[in-house]
Amino acid sequence: MRMKAAVMYEQGLPAPYADSHPFHIEEVDLEGPGPGEVLVEVRAAGLCHSDLSQVAGLRKRKLPVVGGHEGAGIVREVGAGVTDVKPGDHVVMTVVSGCGHCRTCFTLRPALCQSVTLPRTQGLLANGACRLSLRGEPIYHYSGISAFAQYAITSPKSLVRIPDDVPLDVAAMFGCAVVTGAGSVFNTAKVAPGASVAIFGLGGIGLNGLMAAKVAGASQIIGIDINEGKFALARELGATDVVNARDPKAVEHVREITNGGVDIAFEMSGSFPAMTMANAITRRGGEIICVGLGATDAQFQYAHAGLVTEEKSFRGSFMGSCVPERDIPSYIEMYRQGRLPVDRLKSEAIDFDRLNVSLDLLDRGEVVRQILLPHGSV
Repeated sequence: MRMKAAVMYEQGLPAPYADSHPFHIEEVDLEGPGPGEVLVEVRAAGLCHSDLSQVAGLRKRKLPVVGGHEGAGIVREVGAGVTDVKPGDHVVMTVVSGCGHCRTCFTLRPALCQSVTLPRTQGLLANGACRLSLRGEPIYHYSGISAFAQYAITSPKSLVRIPDDVPLDVAAMFGCAVVTGAGSVFNTAKVAPGASVAIFGLGGIGLNGLMAAKVAGASQIIGIDINEGKFALARELGATDVVNARDPKAVEHVREITNGGVDIAFEMSGSFPAMTMANAITRRGGEIICVGLGATDAQFQYAHAGLVTEEKSFRGSFMGSCVPERDIPSYIEMYRQGRLPVDRLKSEAIDFDRLNVSLDLLDRGEVVRQILLPHGSV
């Protein structure tokens, strides 16, 4: 079929993106679905900071590529052998999908599955196929999803069925922002009632972590960002305190109000200054959960003696250590109950024509989550 999609031909183009146009809106060809594949009509796709990282070239991708890794839609056709989903199912699209039979999958860590990761780094689906093309030349898949398009071919393991009454423009955020932010709290850190936590970076992922910390029963939830325009929403969603990271007394203030530091600091931005501050405000014996991704070759430093003598822990959390088929339905139910008001994070709905402009808004921190509607509505 022919469909509209946002194609990136070059990484590293400069901001403002409204001028450099990293994404070109094209009419591309989509094959399939082949055996073990699913055709999804993409109804909504979220713009994530990971998309900015790809545009900036911080993590290289096979080009040209159709962007987007966080989405929701409706199954329209399934290939031979697919039994997980059927036409008409509403689904969340997520990059986490394991092979189901390796060591990491057996231990419920599908995000770490190398069998799936390798083909995806090559711009292919999990089974090694490429179903996108333009004028006879291949266009590659982004993280096995490519949600910045009207339709997508993907693996059924990248799809999680959801109730039909969940708005698809909200459901899209569960594919990355929710599982990454909330999952880092529930799965990686296993925040206990009464714990004190700090959330660095109050974007889509950070605010989901903040809401999850509230659900988990944290006694102090400190939201930290360089943009004070995000503080009001953070307070409404559960922050007990908010701190400007650029305040020269920020570390001193946090340590004072937490009686020596937080139990757990969540670093959501992948920036060196934030990691340094996260370490500084974490109490002796506490944990720093590293969620944000910077450049692939970024090197961070720490004082080793302090790590040993204070018994602190640095832990990585990729995609919230999630098991999608277990976690997404659980988080969806929390949303339906009003405990995870994910809909509050939606800044605006956009169409293809506004995609590059919207990247600028995200880059400047003026929005939380913008939702691309490939068909103009949900």
